[in-house]
Amino acid sequence: GQIQSKEPIETLRGRDPVRIRSQSPNPTTEATGERRKGAAAAAARSMASTAGYLARRAGQKERVRLLYRRALKDTLNWAVHRHLFYQDASDLRDKFEANRHVDNLDVIDRLIDDAEAQHRNFQHPDPYIVPWAPGGTKFTRNPPPPQGIEIIYNYGKED
Repeated sequence: GQIQSKEPIETLRGRDPVRIRSQSPNPTTEATGERRKGAAAAAARSMASTAGYLARRAGQKERVRLLYRRALKDTLNWAVHRHLFYQDASDLRDKFEANRHVDNLDVIDRLIDDAEAQHRNFQHPDPYIVPWAPGGTKFTRNPPPPQGIEIIYNYGKED
């Protein structure tokens, strides 16, 4: 609001702004406006912290999903027969489900870090790789000829 005072402006310059605000004609509307601004700032902070929480939680979910997939594939490397793999896969799932309802983000990060370290320690030294995948035994076994090389199928044939 505007300051309405009978004193000239020169005398108001040296005064404390808080005192001048309290001399305004309707101090309650100014205080309400300040409260609204404070509430809006608090709501913005809350939304920012909620967005930060959700982003961190989404990152954790992705890390857990990738860790579970890698651990499950590595379980298949250790268990050669399917009946052994099914039991090991069930045990692995039980380990993940045991910590499903943990809510503290720092505890979740620590659990993920510990599980990733444990997975690195128990990785199979010679994992199974599909033969035609990169690193497999058939990968680039018969590669296509390089560009510019022409294959002549009737070589040596006389007319």
